Amino acid sequence: MNNLYHTDRYQWIEQQKQLFRNGQYDQLDIDNLFWEIEGMGSELGALEHRLTTLIHHLLKYDYQQRVLNPALHEPYNCWDWITTIRRTRLAINKLIKKNPHIKPQINEQLAEAYPDAKKLAIDDMNQYVQPHQRLTANSFPSACPWTYDQMVQEDWLP
Repeated sequence: MNNLYHTDRYQWIEQQKQLFRNGQYDQLDIDNLFWEIEGMGSELGALEHRLTTLIHHLLKYDYQQRVLNPALHEPYNCWDWITTIRRTRLAINKLIKKNPHIKPQINEQLAEAYPDAKKLAIDDMNQYVQPHQRLTANSFPSACPWTYDQMVQEDWLP
């Protein structure tokens, strides 16, 4: 059973579910089950952290493009943000691929991440704008304006 955990994680999970359903508790792989349960919290934390980073940079890009410099073909000072957006998308997709059990938690993690991302975007943007342009909580929507599917789409930008 331990070997299956290391060679075919999906099959191991299915096996553990079946043993649990059948009440065969003495046959469960307790050691590895413990590590799986222990890791679930950190995986959700990693997802929230990455979503915060992604939203943070999308908000800055959007504000720069939409409000500060709408006439510019390429928004001023956004290349680092775009690089971070791309890198974070890859990290999120990899995290979900390796841990598909956290996918149902995405909307909850998105709701958790947005207020922090919004605050970070406001703080960051206020370093670059003139005093009369200072951003406030009202500069961005109260809830994330984009869906998860939009945000992780490879070439999508607001």
